Amino acid sequence: MRYWLRRPGLLGGMTVFTLLAIAADMTIPLAAGRLVDAVAEGPQAAKIAWGAWAVFVGLYVVLSVVRNIANKFWNPLAALNMRDLTDEGFARVQSFSADWHADAFAGATVRRLSRAMWGYDLVSDAIVMWIGPALLVLVGLSAMMVVRWPMVGLFSLTIVALYIASNVILTAKYGRPLNQRSVALDSRIGGALADSITGNPTVRSFGAEDRESARIGEITETWRGAVVRTWNRFTDLWLVQNLLLAVLQGGLTGLLLVLWSQGKATPGDVAFGITAFLVMSGYLRNIGENVRMLQKGLDDVEDVARFAEMEPQVADSPGARPFAGELGQVVFENATFRYKSAGEPLFRNFSLTVRPGERVALVGPTGSGKSTFVKLIQRLYDLDEGRVLIDGQDIAHVQQGSLRQAIAVVPQDPALFHRTIADNVAYARPGATAEEIALAARRARAHEFIMKLPLGYQTLVGERGVKLSGGERQRVAIARAFLADAPILVFDEATSSLDVETERQVQAAMEELMVGRTTIVIAHRLSTIRGADRILVFDSGRIIEEGRHADLVRQGGAYARLHAVTEGTV
Repeated sequence: MRYWLRRPGLLGGMTVFTLLAIAADMTIPLAAGRLVDAVAEGPQAAKIAWGAWAVFVGLYVVLSVVRNIANKFWNPLAALNMRDLTDEGFARVQSFSADWHADAFAGATVRRLSRAMWGYDLVSDAIVMWIGPALLVLVGLSAMMVVRWPMVGLFSLTIVALYIASNVILTAKYGRPLNQRSVALDSRIGGALADSITGNPTVRSFGAEDRESARIGEITETWRGAVVRTWNRFTDLWLVQNLLLAVLQGGLTGLLLVLWSQGKATPGDVAFGITAFLVMSGYLRNIGENVRMLQKGLDDVEDVARFAEMEPQVADSPGARPFAGELGQVVFENATFRYKSAGEPLFRNFSLTVRPGERVALVGPTGSGKSTFVKLIQRLYDLDEGRVLIDGQDIAHVQQGSLRQAIAVVPQDPALFHRTIADNVAYARPGATAEEIALAARRARAHEFIMKLPLGYQTLVGERGVKLSGGERQRVAIARAFLADAPILVFDEATSSLDVETERQVQAAMEELMVGRTTIVIAHRLSTIRGADRILVFDSGRIIEEGRHADLVRQGGAYARLHAVTEGTV
């Protein structure tokens, strides 16, 4: 209803013309009765018969034209609302936390969003175009019969009520449980397909194509069994409905024949009853089919409706201001943070200041808190206690989008979009000119390899950038960071998987990019951080050592041991 009421003009036009179509449909049985009565009077009533014929045919023409006009209002309304539902559902999903996305299958989420769009269409068409008009016609025709033949009308109303009630109850109680299972399995198919297809390089590297096909086959076989049971249940409902239609047909025409045999009904009245049954049976069948479609549509929309009711786990506070800062000072004040799946906090009363323009390196074992430190700066999670300040602003009270635009991140494995290289570089600043994109690529040592590609900057990089090598992806990501021109820069293991020659090129680009920016580097290869202003050694969410490379090596502590292992490996 909220979506329908967004565009009252289209909704009002559709409603008016639909009511006119309903009125024409309800009048057709009366016109049929008048025609039969005129014919029954013999040739002397030819003029009256032809007039009745003209009304009878004219009503069909009016019904068709008016219903067509109603659809011209309904079609754009439905398309606009389907667009809004998809856009808003996608925006809602994007607002959910990193934890939520980590727990959800991307393919299943995509399937839910696309299925909800068509589920909305099924629900809306079922209610507005079929069930609503059908109820008006059925009640209207039955009321006309009650006025003229009370017994016939009451019989009609009883069967109609029984038909609708049995349809709704049996669909909800008998058909829906299995339909919900079929819908869940459909989402599972989407998630499993996306998981296997995106992991295709791994599948091929292990020669596991047959294994993956068998795994998908098991899931689709489970779906097949569930959906056949669902369809069989709805087939049973169809039989019940048709038996009730047979009762309506036999009772309606039989009662009118009794009245005719008693001289209380004319042949036209019998024709009215037959025509009314044909109209009513058509609408009742539509109700039966559309109640099923309505239930299916509601099941399809249910996930996205639940998304709309979920509050984002990390939300902008009321009155949040855009982030405004260019210095890049980062301050943790007594920060305590615990992952939802962890028993104990990772950070407890953690305090640290990173000065503007400082180059800080984070080292330590896996799980020590390095990546979490960066995620908290980006406000991908909220603290349990304490504050994070950037340029004196509590990041819990600024808009998340503007905050993240001030932090350029170059990850270990940059995930590029399946778009052109130009689009991927310009993602940091969509309005960038071709010259600005090329300058950023030159500074990132990427321009040369880009120009060797057949389409240059217009080359599509493939899903997640698979058409490019690791070093090429890194340089595109660095070009994107150059274009972002953010005051805070984060390198997350940016050279850990590169060969020596490519690492030199990437390292040179990184050095240029770091000039004048607050830089945080997460590194396992200590050779990349010798020039850092300060090295922070993390262990279980605490900083156990800090200082410059040479000083930490001389201290003979955790960093020195890590350095010795690294040098020994080399």
